[in-house]
Amino acid sequence: MNQRTPSCRLKMGNSYAGQLKSTRFEEVLHSSIEASLRSNSLVPRPVFSQLYLEAEQQLSALEGSSRIDNEEEEEEGEGGLEPSCPPNPYQTHLPPEGCCTVDGFCQAGKDLRLVSISNEPIDVPAGFLLVGAKAPGLPDHLLVCAVDKRFLPDDSGHNALLGFSGNCVGCGKKGFCYFTEFSNHINLKLTTQPKKQKHLKYYLVRNAQGALTKGPLICWKGSEFRGRPTTAGLCSSSLFPPLDISGPLAAFSGDPTPGTSPSIPTGAQPAGPASGHPPLTIATSPAVFNGKDSPKHQQLVKNKLLAVTRPSALGILSNSGPPKKRHKGWSPESPSATEGGYPQGGRSRAKYENAVMSCVPQASLAGPASVTFPVVASGEPVSVPDNLLKICKAKPVIFKGHGNFPYLCGNLNDVVVSPLLHTCYQSSQSLSRLHEQYGAPTPQPISEEMQLLLTVYYLVQLAADQVPLMEDLEQIFLRSWRESYLMEIRQYQQAAPQPFPPTPSAVAPVSSAQLPWLAGLAASSCNDSVHVIECAYSLAEGLSEMFRLLIEGKLAKTNYVVIICACRNSAIDSCIAVTGKHQARILSESLLSPAEYQKEVTYELVTGRVDSLGAFFSTLCPEGDIDILLDKFHQESQGHISSSLTAASVTKSASLDVGGAPACTSYSLEPPHIRPFQLAVAQKLLSHVCSIADSSTQNLDLGSFEKVDFLICIPPSEVTYQQMLFHVWHSGVLLELGLEKECVSKQQVEQHVLKLDANAQTKFKSFLQNSFQNPHTLFILIHDHAHWDLVSSAVHNLCSQSGPSAGWVDRLLNCREVKEAPNIVTLHVTSFPYALQTQHTLISPYNEIHWPASHSDGMDLYPESKKYFGLSEFIESTLSGHSLPLLRYDSSFEAMVTALGKRFPHLHSAVIRTFVLVQHYAAAMMAVSGLSQMKSYTSVETLEITQNLLNAPKQCPCGHGLMVLLRVPCSPLAALAYERLAHVRARLALEQHFEIILGNPSSGLTVGKHFVKQLKMWQNIEDAEWRPQTYLELEGLPCILIFSGMDPHGESLPRSLRYCDLRLINSSCLVRTALEQELGLAAYFVSSEGSPEKGPRSEGVESDAEKLSGTDNEDEELVTEGCPSEKRSPVKRERSCSHDSASSGLSSKASGSALGDETSAQPGGPWQGERAWSPQPCGPSEEGRAPGDKQRLRASQGPPSGVSRHSPGPAPQPDSGLKTSQRDVQVQTTSSSQLSFLGSSSSSAAPAASTPAPQAPRCSMAKACRQPPVVFLPKLVYDMVTATDSGGLPKATSLLPSHSVMWASSFRPPLSKTMTSTEQSLYYRQWTVPRPSHMDYGSRAEGRVDGFHPRRLLLSGPPQIGKTGAYLQFLSILSRMLVRLTEVDVYDEEEININLQEEPDWRYLQLGDPWPDLELFKKLPFDYIIHDPKYEDASLICSHHQSVKVEDRGAPRRPEDLYVRRHTARMRLSKYAAYNTYHHCEQCRQYLGFHPCYQLYESTLHAFAFSYSMLGEEVQLHFIIPKSKEHHFVFSQTGGQLESMRLPLVTDKSQEYIKSPTFTPTTGRHEHGLFNLYHAMDGASHLHVLVVKEYEMPVYKKYWPNHIMLVLPSVFNSAGVGAAHFLIKELSYHNLELERTRQEELGIKPQDIWPFIVISDDSCVMWNVVDVDGGGERSREFSWSERNVSLKYIMQHIEAAPNITHYALIGMRKWSSKTGSREVHEPFSRCHVHDFIILNVDLTQNVQYNQNRFLCDDVDFNLRVHSAGLLLCRFNRFSVMKKQIVVGGHRSFHITSKAPDCPAAVAPAQYVCAPDSKHALLAAPAQLLLEKFLQQHSRRFFPLSLQNRGHPVLSVDCYLNLGPQISVCYVSSRPHSLNISCSDFRFSGLLLYLCDSFVGASFLKKFHFLKGATLCVICQDRNSLRQTVVRLELEDQWQFRLRDEFQTANAKEDRPLFFLTGRHI
Repeated sequence: MNQRTPSCRLKMGNSYAGQLKSTRFEEVLHSSIEASLRSNSLVPRPVFSQLYLEAEQQLSALEGSSRIDNEEEEEEGEGGLEPSCPPNPYQTHLPPEGCCTVDGFCQAGKDLRLVSISNEPIDVPAGFLLVGAKAPGLPDHLLVCAVDKRFLPDDSGHNALLGFSGNCVGCGKKGFCYFTEFSNHINLKLTTQPKKQKHLKYYLVRNAQGALTKGPLICWKGSEFRGRPTTAGLCSSSLFPPLDISGPLAAFSGDPTPGTSPSIPTGAQPAGPASGHPPLTIATSPAVFNGKDSPKHQQLVKNKLLAVTRPSALGILSNSGPPKKRHKGWSPESPSATEGGYPQGGRSRAKYENAVMSCVPQASLAGPASVTFPVVASGEPVSVPDNLLKICKAKPVIFKGHGNFPYLCGNLNDVVVSPLLHTCYQSSQSLSRLHEQYGAPTPQPISEEMQLLLTVYYLVQLAADQVPLMEDLEQIFLRSWRESYLMEIRQYQQAAPQPFPPTPSAVAPVSSAQLPWLAGLAASSCNDSVHVIECAYSLAEGLSEMFRLLIEGKLAKTNYVVIICACRNSAIDSCIAVTGKHQARILSESLLSPAEYQKEVTYELVTGRVDSLGAFFSTLCPEGDIDILLDKFHQESQGHISSSLTAASVTKSASLDVGGAPACTSYSLEPPHIRPFQLAVAQKLLSHVCSIADSSTQNLDLGSFEKVDFLICIPPSEVTYQQMLFHVWHSGVLLELGLEKECVSKQQVEQHVLKLDANAQTKFKSFLQNSFQNPHTLFILIHDHAHWDLVSSAVHNLCSQSGPSAGWVDRLLNCREVKEAPNIVTLHVTSFPYALQTQHTLISPYNEIHWPASHSDGMDLYPESKKYFGLSEFIESTLSGHSLPLLRYDSSFEAMVTALGKRFPHLHSAVIRTFVLVQHYAAAMMAVSGLSQMKSYTSVETLEITQNLLNAPKQCPCGHGLMVLLRVPCSPLAALAYERLAHVRARLALEQHFEIILGNPSSGLTVGKHFVKQLKMWQNIEDAEWRPQTYLELEGLPCILIFSGMDPHGESLPRSLRYCDLRLINSSCLVRTALEQELGLAAYFVSSEGSPEKGPRSEGVESDAEKLSGTDNEDEELVTEGCPSEKRSPVKRERSCSHDSASSGLSSKASGSALGDETSAQPGGPWQGERAWSPQPCGPSEEGRAPGDKQRLRASQGPPSGVSRHSPGPAPQPDSGLKTSQRDVQVQTTSSSQLSFLGSSSSSAAPAASTPAPQAPRCSMAKACRQPPVVFLPKLVYDMVTATDSGGLPKATSLLPSHSVMWASSFRPPLSKTMTSTEQSLYYRQWTVPRPSHMDYGSRAEGRVDGFHPRRLLLSGPPQIGKTGAYLQFLSILSRMLVRLTEVDVYDEEEININLQEEPDWRYLQLGDPWPDLELFKKLPFDYIIHDPKYEDASLICSHHQSVKVEDRGAPRRPEDLYVRRHTARMRLSKYAAYNTYHHCEQCRQYLGFHPCYQLYESTLHAFAFSYSMLGEEVQLHFIIPKSKEHHFVFSQTGGQLESMRLPLVTDKSQEYIKSPTFTPTTGRHEHGLFNLYHAMDGASHLHVLVVKEYEMPVYKKYWPNHIMLVLPSVFNSAGVGAAHFLIKELSYHNLELERTRQEELGIKPQDIWPFIVISDDSCVMWNVVDVDGGGERSREFSWSERNVSLKYIMQHIEAAPNITHYALIGMRKWSSKTGSREVHEPFSRCHVHDFIILNVDLTQNVQYNQNRFLCDDVDFNLRVHSAGLLLCRFNRFSVMKKQIVVGGHRSFHITSKAPDCPAAVAPAQYVCAPDSKHALLAAPAQLLLEKFLQQHSRRFFPLSLQNRGHPVLSVDCYLNLGPQISVCYVSSRPHSLNISCSDFRFSGLLLYLCDSFVGASFLKKFHFLKGATLCVICQDRNSLRQTVVRLELEDQWQFRLRDEFQTANAKEDRPLFFLTGRHI
């Protein structure tokens, strides 16, 4: 290796092989250099070190005056090629004898230290500055020097001249022309090559006292613009202003790192170029980068490599200072400067390899370099040669790799330097968290050598037309690391683990010495595609060598140059230069941000650099300039051509003006309607909003909102704005939300749509103020097109890629007011949500709503007639087996662009592409108009588009045509295209045939009057002032829409869009969002029967066969001037037949024929068919052709399987017989005459009205509904979209998701094809981070879940699928739901059995009494009849007041309909309503437990025991008492035991609280029970106790932590409501006794203790009062009104009643809308009370609820209370509303079989069985089975009672529901009880239910029974049954049989009930 070093030195670097011949020559050269350096010229004459070298004179002579400063000096102190080379010490010239050598003094002995001479006067010549130099021997001192300021950099670090000129301020010696000489004089004593950049550190300035002090750092960071400093400065300042400056200007510190130079002794030169150059940190201001700004934020369009470990960069150090002097210490006194062991020669090694054509083209490696890049610019400067771009035809792109990168100087405009590869390497070195989960030793990253080697392998295998993609390289690194690491894991698992053993990798590690050889070997056979240059010891050598080879033209076939320097100890330096013209152009342009791209294009247009391109086009036409040809055509043929061209249209317009004008049946504007999938999405949105409200975070209180308002924020596009106004107006959402009452005006709609521009702030402030003033309105802030403008408001002014409206989204939607407003929900809506799915996003993953698939939950959301055609469907159309693909590229266009790109390398490709495409359209229009010679100057695709554009209106009776979308992102280019095409159209007299529309986001549409008139006629618009304002309103208009703007802003396109020409989208679209956004323009809903996949055979296009087969002459037809056919990868060659529509056999045929010479007139049709070779989007279906035509078409197209699908593409005619022989027929022939078509003659054009043939299928609109548009893409984008990655996904999905984010790590798994939208979101949330310019950048720390905003949602769905309609529908159903939340379904049933009431003997006629008069009330008879409608199916209770008829009751409902068909009414909740757990407003927060004094859920458990003889044991209940409610109870002072519940006094008159404790028994309704009585009680203090079963206690406690709970004993877990009522009453009486005892000690009488409690159902929701307008108390004129009041009002009114303690039960009416005057006429009734009762536990001490009952226990208790002689009072003027709750309550009891194989449902007839039978036993309480059975099947026991209401069943001491067909008569056996007179009754049956000792034989003998009446005795067991029969002497009058004994179908352990039936004798 050492032997090769001399030869290497000979070839590269400044060798001393050519020595200077004489001292005189030295002096002459030296004088020349000095004169040049001191020149006052703005452009100093360049002096090159090559002048000293004979070896380089040949190159200099070759270039002549164009000197190429491309050679680099070797770095002093750098060793040889190998790390083992001995270091070469820096050769310092010995100082003259006798001079001073003391540090800090000059050789003349004068002190130079700043501290010594700071106050001394110093003579500073004009043009000189005082600077401070650092001496290694005096690290704490500065040495004062005077230096010519021309050799120092300016404030920006630029424009320092090469060389040096300085004076010694000590001794006064002047004229030091070399810094080496000067450093010797001032005794710097350097061990490295003296460099002014390294040692001149600070400017020196005078302070206020006149003392010299250290000033600012000298900014040695800029590049030297040798030769053109002014031009470079102009370029960087005016054309590309600084970007994203987020910090102050930072200067580079050149201080040596500790221990670098001072620690190295003289003679021991450290090896490596970095020894004298410590790492330089990147400046935070942009450095000049190729004459442009640093690519800090330049778009990462093709790579996704961005480091997350560092924040964003703001500058790339492309060139870090002026080049060092080249003399290596040589001076005129030292002619022998080469002594010291420098090697005398060297050579570089280059290997070549042919690129393998195996990969589809990739996207480029370029992207925004927004990363901090710690570049160490070291070593010698490299001069970029002049005219590099002119010679190479492209700007080389140099990617910095490992290690140090040298300075660049000279012609910096012609190179591009990027840090992306370096960042990729760095990122790959940091292992991801994903791979740290293994239990093996610390994983080792890929070595630098292996990284570089893998990069070389990757470059070698790229095809010639491919561009390297950073994602590919990252995946290569990942796979390589994974394979090696898995092997380490295996070795680790097999061997005994040692502490961090050195694990060998799978492949032996590559050493730095081996790397150049291996890299060269890898590139050895690629035929110059990859060129490897090995450097001796500095990258500068390799770069200089590369520039030299480029200038010499030796790298013409080379695409990539890999430069390796592997001698820097164990580290390597590397860089990769992209020199291929195709790759370099794409990469260099993709590094530009969108703003830079626009500025570059504008600059080229403004400065006239495009003139040469226009001149070139003018030379193409054989007859001269195209404009001259146009003018000539216009003058010669104007009248003839226009008349013939417009013949059809004139005929049409004339016929349309006549009354019976033909109408086109294909044109129909689809009325707005909601599709099923839009409704499904709206419901998902609603569900997410509800889930936010239901969460425990209290972030959204839906119950507090009464209405919905909204504001839709959209990008600043006038078309989008008008489009949104149209959608909102047509949706009717304003009327539905109640925001507008009647007709909605446009001004009212505009209040709800906001353009995010500079004028948005005023309207948004109004929105915020409105939300603040209306806290009960829920405001939905909709951010549509949410992926647009994510720039942080903090940096939007500095971000050059942002327009004037940038940052408004962050400034408005993310402002503090929006975030904190509790009534604003933000909904982001976008088709491309990726930039909102980062690690720092504010949107919770649970708040994302993704568009459903076509089938969701088994339901087809898409109608059969519609199919969405999106990106995946377009890609699918390109696969084999389909007809013509809908996604295509134009190879002839691409070939011409490539050729012109080589001819005009200084022009941006967007300019070239635009000029070429406009030229193609112009030529196509001219060719169609009859200038057949112009067909050679366009492409087949453009001809197809133009042909169909002009022909489509002719095939429709109304002139409907198609739209061509021409996407020109750059606005200046769009304006240029518009002007040019409009000019050509005007010269060709085509103004009436199609419109050209310039679509600019900042302005509205401009459409000609003629076409506006047509649109108004088609759309039946009579408004004279109407103008189309949206693209949707251009439906059917033949037009070219030139769509400009860097990004689409959500504009929708009409169905008549036929071609989507995206050939001009630039390379910055190669991020996923931008790419999918462009392709989303063509997204479409098509009729399923007409889609390409399902199209019938009859829809085939004639061109299918030839398109599929014409691939033979693909290459030969596509060669454009100077552009040989590019080699393609095999995959592309295989698919080119269907994808590249210009590469078919049609190319040659079309190129030799006129455009308009082929016609295929339709038989019987009046309108000309299209040219035979053109597509026919408006043409007829196959049914319209002659039979012979069909047969020939099928024959020519080959097997149906290959072409059976409908094709919308171009239509070259496959049958030569269909072509005419005349190639030069002008267009008038086509339009006015008909040619023979398969022997059938066609008549000339005739009015459509006279033609019997149907016209509808021929209109372009007919096919538009069945076919999506055809999309043309650039080749690069096409390859990216159609290629697939290893996971089977399109390659485009692996691109960086958005410009504003970057990858968190290179080591990330690829996206999977099976990922759902949710999984994809989680992927991006894990692997992407926002850039510093992103509005989410500073939102939260990574991983903090609480950083999500609780009221922010994200709706994502494919473009043009209907998201706007979905969220407008969401607003509607949200409004309905809020109204629904403020409404409840309450039972609305009129009272039953009203007709059965006879007029009583006494009425309560004091109609105005607020309370009942006790004496009057006692005279009222008790009404036994049940009037509550819930008991409609209950047995009627007979009394002596009734004369019952069978027909008096209506037909009973079926049992299963009892709760299903009950009538309800929807009522608006009042402010006095009771609420369930879903309500949580601010007012009742404390009530629900959010009390500042108490911790949530803080409560205590207390036992409360009392004895009760009927239960036979002591009853122990448990109270759960929250701390906040303990004041309602009394506790013992010693142990804190619960003693009693406090009761007030009867005499208390306070209005602040409710005296009666409220008990609410509940089961199964922890969520839906109405236990929140705060509003119902109007905030009054009250005691509310929930009575729950033991097993339900935890869930009730969870939902109601601040409620007192009474927990029933476990034995009652399966009991019914009777048990709860029983225990409530007994507990309350026991507590009354305790309170009487306790308060008696305080001197209070026992009768003064309040004895009432409230027992309320858990469904009581509101209470009402009737206000009577008395027209006289006894007047028949009775008017009344009902209003809602609080429960507090009702309770305090009742509690204030006089003699209240004399009433046992008080209740109120159940509300009904059907309530009439009769019900409320009498204020009080003595009757049954239900649902909400006020119970006097003192009076009812001896009357108990039946604890066994499940049903009708309140009726049973009412009868017991009345029979005990107590008063029941119903306040008829009060009513309670009961909410319909469909869960819980009695429904929670399910009767099932205990046998596992039996069905779940059991018929009621099986609830009883014979004793000891094998009947299936049931899992249900015996009492429930009994009651259910009697309700359904009591007719089995009482057959005589059926429908026999005059002879009811006698029921003793209980009321059991025997069903609606059986009436009962209730009697009590208790002494002194009140019973009806039964002497008149003959009963049809007797029911004895668990009768006690009060029932005796004598008691029963008082009653009379019919003969054959039946008896039913029910007892707890069989023994009791027999004893009861004997005790009551039943056998005397009743006959029993053994088979008449039954039991409930319970097991013995469940204690069944037994009953015996008998027959009356």
